[in-house]
Amino acid sequence: MLFGKQKSRMVALTDALPGRSTPITVSDRHLVLGTPLRPPFPDGLATVIVAMGCFWGAERKFWELEGVYSTSVGYAGGITPNPTYEETCSGRTGHTEAVLVVFDPAIVTFDEILRVFWESHNPTQGMRQGNDMGTQYRSAIYTVDDDQAAAVERSRATFQARLTAAGFGDITTEIAPAGPFFYAEDYHQQYLAKNPNGYCGLGGTGVTCAVGLATD
Repeated sequence: MLFGKQKSRMVALTDALPGRSTPITVSDRHLVLGTPLRPPFPDGLATVIVAMGCFWGAERKFWELEGVYSTSVGYAGGITPNPTYEETCSGRTGHTEAVLVVFDPAIVTFDEILRVFWESHNPTQGMRQGNDMGTQYRSAIYTVDDDQAAAVERSRATFQARLTAAGFGDITTEIAPAGPFFYAEDYHQQYLAKNPNGYCGLGGTGVTCAVGLATD
């Protein structure tokens, strides 16, 4: 990924890059799972968009999870349509590096997806994740319905209590309804399967989040 100091404030609408109307082309199939990268997905599956810093390592966390049907990396939460990686890293799109997770709730619950999300990064760091700095590395989760939104809020409150007890600050994760998900360039898709020794800056806090997300 790109290093160095990046913009740490969200770009204004008037300053955002214009982007383009043509989507970025990606492969038809997931390199690891062999499933489609783009919808339509089979009936009965659910989706959520998560952002946890560098999307290379974040994607791998979910494709390794039993019950996950497909994963893709892309850009979400911002303004610019169909941005490039370089544009997103400029801080002028408003997007964060994100992962579209497609899962079978009959095999893996949404609570388990949330547990992996919270435990696999540090959600208290604002516009950065470890040494990766800028708005494109912010923590976020974009939900598809009210049930998901309520589950996220419950899990956030539970995990915040545990983080506070462990000496961490407030969760800064952006929680919002899902908007457009713009697929990243094909070389980013399943990057760590293509490049097993590639960079992964993902790191959690060491604090656990209860499966089932019961309130302490």
